[in-house]
Amino acid sequence: MSLKESIDLTRLPNHIAIIMDGNGRWAKKHGHIRTIGHQHGVKPVREVSEACAELGVKHVTLYAFSTENWNRPIEEVNALMELLVLTINAEIPTLQKNNIKLNAFGDLSKLPENCRKQLNDAIEITSSNSRMTLHLALSYSSRWEIMDAAKKFAKDCISNNISPEAIDEKLFSSFLATKNIPDPELMIRTSGEYRISNFLLWQIAYSELYFTQTLWPDFDRNELYNAILDYQKRERRFGKTSEQLTQTT
Repeated sequence: MSLKESIDLTRLPNHIAIIMDGNGRWAKKHGHIRTIGHQHGVKPVREVSEACAELGVKHVTLYAFSTENWNRPIEEVNALMELLVLTINAEIPTLQKNNIKLNAFGDLSKLPENCRKQLNDAIEITSSNSRMTLHLALSYSSRWEIMDAAKKFAKDCISNNISPEAIDEKLFSSFLATKNIPDPELMIRTSGEYRISNFLLWQIAYSELYFTQTLWPDFDRNELYNAILDYQKRERRFGKTSEQLTQTT
């Protein structure tokens, strides 16, 4: 039985979030400059997106560019922005073929104008697709998102005379950049790093975390299947005991 055939399609994570790490180390390992590693990181984006859509996963979020990434050398940042535009244009036919909707969240105002235009065009072109949504976290970090949400809530309190005591998790979540996106059940990080790196800190409170030594350019369908199979072996208790879960099933 293949890895794909071993997956229980009735117990899929509805939303998978991925920290795509290791492009630079992959490039160094193969004697290339860092930007070549980023170029080779495009193929696994396509593979993972298609594989998740085929399985029936409804949401995939890719950590494409963090707010901290703006501090990288300007040459690398410019190359990443150019690659983003080229990739978006090149992948529209694939998104259309697989009925995948594109979405993006983050401080998108910081993106170059041409990049924002290409991104918005792709989002509009794919807006009626319904099989799966591919979310790009761009110019994003959790601390930025949570501070931005706090500012929006404070303004709402002032303008609408809402009491701060009225806030609860549901209300606060409505001010987040991900307000219309379900929380991830599975978060994957490649390249052997064991940290979250300011990614979806609010949303992954109860996510299962999966870390792999594989560098992102080498991440393929089988790597994805292994992550999902590992997820399906886990007992998701949400603060309850195993006995309580047994009683409710």
